[in-house]
Amino acid sequence: MSLPPVVRRDPRWLLLAVNALLATTAGLLLPTALAAAVDAALAGRPAGAAVLWLIGLAVVELVGDAIGVVLAASITARGAAWLRRRLTGHLLALGHPARFEAGDAVSRLTGDSAMAGGIAVPAVNVGVSVLTAVGAVVALALMDWRLAAVFLLSVPLATLLVRSHLRLTASDVAAYQEVSGELSARLVDAVGGLRTIAASGRADQEAERVLRPLPRLASAGAGMWRTQARMIWRAGLLLPAVELAVLTAAGFGLVAGRLSIGDVLAALGYAALGMAVVGQATVLTSLQRARASAARLQEVFDTPVDEARPPGSTAAGEVRLSGVCVPDALHDVDLAVPAGAFVAVVGRSGAGKSALAAVIGGLARPASGQVLRGGSVGYAFERPALVGGTVRDAVRYGTSAGEDEVLAACRAAQVHDVVVRLPHGYDTPMSAAPMSGGEAQRLGLARAFVRDPAVLVLDDATASLDMVTESTVERAVESALPGRTRVVVTHRAATARRADVVVWLDGGRVRAVAPHRELWDDDEYRAVFG
Repeated sequence: MSLPPVVRRDPRWLLLAVNALLATTAGLLLPTALAAAVDAALAGRPAGAAVLWLIGLAVVELVGDAIGVVLAASITARGAAWLRRRLTGHLLALGHPARFEAGDAVSRLTGDSAMAGGIAVPAVNVGVSVLTAVGAVVALALMDWRLAAVFLLSVPLATLLVRSHLRLTASDVAAYQEVSGELSARLVDAVGGLRTIAASGRADQEAERVLRPLPRLASAGAGMWRTQARMIWRAGLLLPAVELAVLTAAGFGLVAGRLSIGDVLAALGYAALGMAVVGQATVLTSLQRARASAARLQEVFDTPVDEARPPGSTAAGEVRLSGVCVPDALHDVDLAVPAGAFVAVVGRSGAGKSALAAVIGGLARPASGQVLRGGSVGYAFERPALVGGTVRDAVRYGTSAGEDEVLAACRAAQVHDVVVRLPHGYDTPMSAAPMSGGEAQRLGLARAFVRDPAVLVLDDATASLDMVTESTVERAVESALPGRTRVVVTHRAATARRADVVVWLDGGRVRAVAPHRELWDDDEYRAVFG
């Protein structure tokens, strides 16, 4: 992902860098201050000023570290929030269904945004570690060029160690993030279909499907931690070796009279500071995770908004399906629904009726084939999820419908009389509006009507209504939404009889498309309603 916008929009990373530089400067001066205090004490000179200087530097470093923790948390939180807003906006613009499944999108919105939003923090930490190492080498050179030369012998090995860690971690981190998203997608999909899974007795098979990516997740996680552990123990061997080499060179300097005892202690401190980058295994891993997360976010941002919309054009209200396949549901479905038609979709349980309705309504993306629909879509369900603070909010959810539109939609759905009897009418909170299954269905219908759609898809949305009420609702729809295309999933022969044409599904395939009266002579068709 192109992360400069994330960094540029919040300039506080500069404060983080300046604060880190001040703390680092204090840390680089500490060994020299310690050397001065030790030499003064050994020489019997007053060491008060040197001790105060040492304490002051320590305080500056501690305060800088504390400020850095607060700034890092704030920068990460702000960056993650900004990325989540952008990502949410783009996902909404892509529409539904987009190429990113719900669970995968949630994974990108949560974990990936948090990691990528805070990329400035590990980047600043690594940069400061490099500057610390450079400062330590300069300090060693100022004390005795031989110390710097001995230390520089370890630089190629330290550089190789860091590069190897970054290279080996990259693939494991990317795989871990990708599999995490896949696992989230499968889990959300399974949770959404709990009732169907339980009814079909496929809980064990579904659990196996959801957990199938776990071995790959475990492998990527283990590889990531193995790489980090490898760097930690290698750094654990390299650091003492470098310190021993610098200490040996400092000892020769002490014997030759070039260095004091305090200088030897300072040289040991600078050797440790010079190896700061090698000791940043966790920070380097965080940097790689941030980069992998950023790549996953960029994958979303790089998806053109128009890509979610199929090519071609249709007349308002017209729907055309060509070679549509949905795994385990639909197979090579070809269907043409003319504008203004009333189409009933029938079939035995598991025939693919809801899958066909979801594809027509744009709630599911087929694995193959093409779906063309003209105009907006209104959708109503057998068990609608009524979202909103009040009844009015639930009906106009997702629209800017006014009072008149809400009332007209509720009257068309035959639910107005129910609403006005509630304690506060349309202002009644949804939590205080107990409704039967049929009443909730009618409120869901009103929510679909208020959108004034060109295509109205009803997925068993009148199953809880009696036949008289259903017939009344249909007449009200014809009056309130004249000329609209209606696709109705139904189990009732009476509803199929009123439709212009019936789509008979059998085993995920279109067995016939004809008026109900022509199909009624088929015994198997009549058995669908039995």
